[in-house]
Amino acid sequence: PHGLDEDADGNIWFTAVNEGYVGKLDPNSGEVTEYYVPEGTRGPHTPIFDDNGTFWFTMQSGHVGRLVPSTGEMTVAKSPTDGTYPYGIMVNSKGEPWYVDFRGPRIGQVDPETGAITEHELPNPDSRPRRITLTPDDVVWYTDYPRGRLGRYDPETGHVKEWLSPGGEKSRPYGIASVGNVIWYTEAYSRPNILVRFDTETEEFQSWPIPSGGGVVRHMVSTPSGDLVMASSAVNHISYVDTGT
Repeated sequence: PHGLDEDADGNIWFTAVNEGYVGKLDPNSGEVTEYYVPEGTRGPHTPIFDDNGTFWFTMQSGHVGRLVPSTGEMTVAKSPTDGTYPYGIMVNSKGEPWYVDFRGPRIGQVDPETGAITEHELPNPDSRPRRITLTPDDVVWYTDYPRGRLGRYDPETGHVKEWLSPGGEKSRPYGIASVGNVIWYTEAYSRPNILVRFDTETEEFQSWPIPSGGGVVRHMVSTPSGDLVMASSAVNHISYVDTGT
């Protein structure tokens, strides 16, 4: 399982990236229900629920999937560009899924009604955004993994702004989450991994080493209280961050 999310009834949904299905775990009975992706597609990757209870997920085959739990109906949409790798995904306040493409300099926008994808090109052809988060104004923030940058994309204007991460061009920024107007992300290249805080209003950075080393923090989420939970791959840890909010 590469990623998971919880529905309103407490069921745990996950992406079985190597076996090609989306799974639903009932934590009370232990029963697992499997929903296989269509033939010709593969690699369900990162999942997220929208506010209507629809389950969205990116796919390694250049698709974004949509599953309606009440009916079990699954549909997938192909990205307009060939050879893409939809990776991190979030849903904005309008119910629109947005994702980043780890194989190209682009961000994808999904129509929640039709599933159709619109791509937005980033200005640097070497950009390979890996994870994504959104601030309350629906502005898109991403970690440009190979270029060592934190990026901001404004859907209203199409304007892109980037900041070099404190660890430099080889810092490998990866997992990312937002708490209000503050962006948190990790630098995966350093040993130990570094947790970075970016204030979007002052544009100031702060950094802390992760005590366990972090391994590689591939994913992180904010809690309802404004703290963080990080998946610390390779060191067998889940890390909890008290952000002081």
